[in-house]
Order: sequence, then structure tokens, then C-alpha cells
Amino acid sequence: MEKIRLGYIGCGFMAQKVHIPNFTGTPDCELLALAEVRTELGAKVQKRFGIPRLYAHHHELAQDADIEAVAVSADFALQGEIAKDLLLAGKHVFMEKPMAVSLAQAEAIVDASRTAGKKLMVGYMKRYDAGNEIVKEKVTQFRESGELGRLTYARNHGFGGDWVCNLDTQMDSTEEPKPSAPIITPEWLPEQYRRPYLGYLQQYTHNINLMRWLLDAGDDVSITAVDLDANGYAGVVLFNMGGIRVTLETGHVSHYRWDEHSQIYFENGWVHTWAPPLLLKNTPAEVEIYRAGEEQELTRPIPRPAWTWAYRREAEYFVANVRSDEPFRSSAEDTLTDVRLFEEIYRIFVAQQGIGAVARTL
Repeated sequence: MEKIRLGYIGCGFMAQKVHIPNFTGTPDCELLALAEVRTELGAKVQKRFGIPRLYAHHHELAQDADIEAVAVSADFALQGEIAKDLLLAGKHVFMEKPMAVSLAQAEAIVDASRTAGKKLMVGYMKRYDAGNEIVKEKVTQFRESGELGRLTYARNHGFGGDWVCNLDTQMDSTEEPKPSAPIITPEWLPEQYRRPYLGYLQQYTHNINLMRWLLDAGDDVSITAVDLDANGYAGVVLFNMGGIRVTLETGHVSHYRWDEHSQIYFENGWVHTWAPPLLLKNTPAEVEIYRAGEEQELTRPIPRPAWTWAYRREAEYFVANVRSDEPFRSSAEDTLTDVRLFEEIYRIFVAQQGIGAVARTL
């Protein structure tokens, strides 16, 4: 096919170390232009990657008629506004998670996509991990066949650790200050909870999104209970996802790798997956299938090709599907659910803090 003519917005760490190399390394993609408000940094990155055109602002890039799609990585709230501008300018968009920091912002982005008739893909790279694709396939198979009995419970555990894993972190830099971006959060959220909310959202939006996808829950998700520490980060949240009880366990551990795994239980077995450290290249999620009952069998299916990186696969997927009429696997419309859920979690959490404060005064 004719190559996808791509523009890129931003020159930060993820842009230089992950997204720009992956897009330039995808054969059916031609990276034509870069936009960066730090002009010296933009010129350095443009030269290193051999990008033909450089713009000082995303509005300038948006007017380039040769560009049909744009990838964006910027501050949490700012990148959503940039994506909205690009959609309305007639560009398809790939953007980093989170898509938005409030449901109001998310709905405005989706409205822009629909108005312009352009597609937006959110970078939930876990949905493109070859190991997680096996999990999705097997969970669907077992639910349809009934061979492991009824699906009874699911859990995701995310305590983090070392996500860089000795990656070469050398990158272009200058003395130019990083562009300031306002802290935008839902209007109802008290100021003292803004930073905790953003921290919790950016860390665990991957986890909730992944579990919804593995269970094919769509928007059929509600929150049953929230039990977070006063820091608004560590604890447990209980969901109903399509009729399945799901727990999200959050916290931190100084682990030398990455402490995140998901387990989906059936009456007679489970499907278990361990996430690799995020920047550990060519290492997909590990998968274990346990068949209980009389056979008592453990298997470890390996994806083919075995050496793949979720970030590279999501870039390849975007390029391969941007011209399709079908929605992306991680579309803007689907992401609305994740944004809704995080607002609901923090509404409950903030209300609990108020009740706790009253109780301490009694």
C-alpha cells in the first residue's frame, strides 16, 4: 500500500526512545514532520531521525496537507487538547494514554473525532502484547466451550518496579525549559486530590483497560467498592465487569523487574499472565494455562513470533489500520469507559476521606 504519511508531536523521553523509532522502523510509515515548541531540541531530534520537516507548534503541522495521520505524546491533559485540534484539522491520531483527564474532556475528544470523521487510537500497548493476545483468545475459547467450567473471578495486581530495565536512556536534550502545562482535572475534584488523581490515573489506566478487554466487558463495568490508602494510590478496587467480579490491587514495591500480573479464574482452572517491564524490548507477556479437574495440567504457550515488543506492535497496528473503516482495538469511544471509571473511583475515595475526617473529630 501507499505509505502512511505521519507527523509527530513532541520530543520527550517516550517520543525519542519509543514512539519515533518504532514509527520510523515500520516499513509502511513515512515520518514527514515533527512539531516541538522547544526549537533547539526539535532541530536536534529532526536531524537524528532524518525527519524532513520541523514545525514550532502543532497548529502549524496540522495545516500540512501532505500529512494524513499524527502521533502525539505530551503532558497528560495537554495531549488530549492537541489530539482534538488535530482531529478537527482532518488528521487521524495516535496518542499516548491517558486520552483524557476528565470525562468532559474525553467526550469532547470523541465528539471531535466523530465530527471530523477521523479515527483516534489510544496507546494501550498491553492490548497489542502478543502474550496478552493469547490470553484474550484462550479466555474467549474457554468461555464459549465451557471446557474449564464457568468463569468465576479475575484480578489484576500492579505494584510496579523497574520499568526502564537498563535501557540506553541517552537522548537529545537542551537547556530549554519544558513547556508548562496546567493541571487540569475534573471540576468537582478538590485541589488537594488533583495530583494523586493524575498519578493514579496515568499508572492504572492500562490495568483497567486490559481487564475490560480480556473479559470483553466493553462499557458494562461498575465499581463495587473502593479501599485506597489516604495517598489515593495504594489499595484495592472491586469491579463488576460484565457480570464478573474483578479486583485491582495497586501499590508500589522496589522490585528489580516489574510486578504486574493478571489472573482469570474458571471453575476448573485459570489463565495467568505476567507483564514484562515496559521498556524491556522483545519480551512479550508470559502466559500460563492451568487445567484442573482430573488432568491437572500446566502449559506455557509461547506467542509466534516469540520476540516481540508491545510498543512496536501498537505502532505497526496503527499504521496497518488507520485507513480502515473499522474502529481501532483501543479506540477513543472505548476509552470513554476508562475515563468514566477513574472519575467514579475518585468520587468514592474523596467522599470516604470526608467521612473519615468527620469521624476523627468525633
